[in-house]
Amino acid sequence: MDVLEVDGLVVAYGQRTVVDGVSFAVREGEVFGLLGPNGAGKTTTLRVVEGLLPALQGRVRVDGVDVSRSVMAARARIGVQLQSAALPPELTLTEILMLFSALHGRRISAADARRQLADAGLGDAQSLRASQVSGGQRQRLALAVAFVHDPRLAILDEPTTGLDPRARRGLWELVTRRRREGRGVLLTTHSMEEAQALSDRIAIMHHGRILAEDTPPALVANFAADPRVRAIAHGAPTLEDVFLALTGAEVRS
Repeated sequence: MDVLEVDGLVVAYGQRTVVDGVSFAVREGEVFGLLGPNGAGKTTTLRVVEGLLPALQGRVRVDGVDVSRSVMAARARIGVQLQSAALPPELTLTEILMLFSALHGRRISAADARRQLADAGLGDAQSLRASQVSGGQRQRLALAVAFVHDPRLAILDEPTTGLDPRARRGLWELVTRRRREGRGVLLTTHSMEEAQALSDRIAIMHHGRILAEDTPPALVANFAADPRVRAIAHGAPTLEDVFLALTGAEVRS
């Protein structure tokens, strides 16, 4: 079952079209990676999915709910990974989970919040304030906030930026666990390693359009003989080679 359907999405800022006929779907229990260089239209697409920006054309459904017609009902089905700056620094991690659960209309007890923090690997930090925890712990907290109301779809926008390898792998484990629990995840990242490790399917976006979509191994296999890929590959082609060949862009961390 699809938890997100994006069909023929067109978004323009004035006379400039920034998303041009984009279509894709995210299935239940799937991580879908939306990749593209800066300015590709990824963030604009996410804003439409979240109900923060109207589309010029096209339709977006979250768990069957049309975002343009029932934005609040659609938002109730979405969990968004917040940047650390959006987390109240004076509240404890337990209080933050209880707050965001209440904002979604699903009040949880302190005991439930502590259990969810423990599931996110934050059991030892539950009484700390958000301003007192490390970068990796803040990112884990952001993921816990995204999933606190048991959403059908979670949107993770570059969830591991700035983390060291150990913290990054810990976040990957959390995302994989949520996928196994049946959640749909829409992931954006500039890390080809991360995209390949987490994503069941990937769409490569550039200049507002989807250039290719498939599983990571199939994308590499489908473009392995492409002259653009062969010109930049060092040895066997990789997902990064395909990305660079299709977008003509540098991968930024």
